[in-house]
Amino acid sequence: MKKGLVTACAVAALAALATSSFGAGISDGVVKIGVLTDMSGVYSTLGGKGTQVGVEMAVKDFGGKVLGKPIVVIGADHQNKADIASAKAREWFDNEKVDMITGLLNSGCALAVQKVAGEKKRITMNTGAASTDLTNSACTPYSVHYVYDTYALGKVTAEAVVPNGGNTWFFLTADYAFGHSLEANTTKFVTKLGGKVLGSVRHPLATSDFSSYLLQAQASGAKIIGLANAGGDTTNAIKQAREFGIDKKGQKLVGLLIFDTDIKSLGLKVAQGMQFTSGFYWDRDKASRDFSKRFYAIHKAMPTMDQAGAYSATMNYLKAIKAAGTDDPDAVMAKLKSMDVSDFFAVHGKIRADGRMVHDMYLMEVKKPAESKGEWDLLKIVKTVPANQAFMPLAESTCSQVKK
Repeated sequence: MKKGLVTACAVAALAALATSSFGAGISDGVVKIGVLTDMSGVYSTLGGKGTQVGVEMAVKDFGGKVLGKPIVVIGADHQNKADIASAKAREWFDNEKVDMITGLLNSGCALAVQKVAGEKKRITMNTGAASTDLTNSACTPYSVHYVYDTYALGKVTAEAVVPNGGNTWFFLTADYAFGHSLEANTTKFVTKLGGKVLGSVRHPLATSDFSSYLLQAQASGAKIIGLANAGGDTTNAIKQAREFGIDKKGQKLVGLLIFDTDIKSLGLKVAQGMQFTSGFYWDRDKASRDFSKRFYAIHKAMPTMDQAGAYSATMNYLKAIKAAGTDDPDAVMAKLKSMDVSDFFAVHGKIRADGRMVHDMYLMEVKKPAESKGEWDLLKIVKTVPANQAFMPLAESTCSQVKK
């Protein structure tokens, strides 16, 4: 055999070996995305079907195919139960050949699914859960935490409230991973800013009667009642607090995770003046408005940050597959962590080694009824907090993927 031919064969063999290490092409001839979220419970309005709509819009906008192969979206309701979530994820990975799971609204469910996904070497792009454990003790090489977390929510909100007189706090906390993490992170920043936490009380998920918890908060004498919960729990607590006249007795309720849909449910008359932290607002700029109007045409509601984040996460996942030339999870994650995430959702976002997608966060304020010019004209951005000031520094991460 001639020397030139030998060399050519060797080069081809090495190229094939390098390509095969990342499994070039699309496995099973299809890219399958699973939307696993709360479709029927306390968080279904802020996530639910709207999250799946966001994912389906991204797939359609991408062209319905990647690397010449079809993209399929399936959805399921985890019912806010970690065992159901992990069982569904396992079924999807083993039988349905799902390549990526997104949504994952509910930290208990997200932590359970992320563990299964790490074992199976499949990607999760969490847009709905908030616990910082997702990018610390429970991180995997295949996990992405996309929209917000309890560190950013607690930090930005505390920095807005404590210096303006809100220096004593009492927490109403959802009694599971999310609430515990949100209370702990917010407490850290309240005390760091010179404030004091006078106590807390924990309530079950999907609580309908907050009277006993609100009475304990009222008896504490704290200036701020911090709501370390979300969705229906938050709106129920606020409505019942108003009925008790708590706000008229000098105490102020502060929601630590609020969505546009919550404000819509409460109404501007009840919610006006309330400040909270968000990772997205539909009316931020032209790009966010253009997307949101298209979303509204399908879902008949403006997108929450979870729903908008699901579109962005899916679109960037598909871009990473295209750039990698394969849906192999290791190759795709490498591309995702090298990409600049710039779209209607985030500007110059970056997925770090711990899986945290860092981007600007926003301090929001609910408009007065007289300021609103339409059904969804609910909020105004008071302050933009840069990514490096909003999220936990990588140096503080306990994720096993972070090199110290």
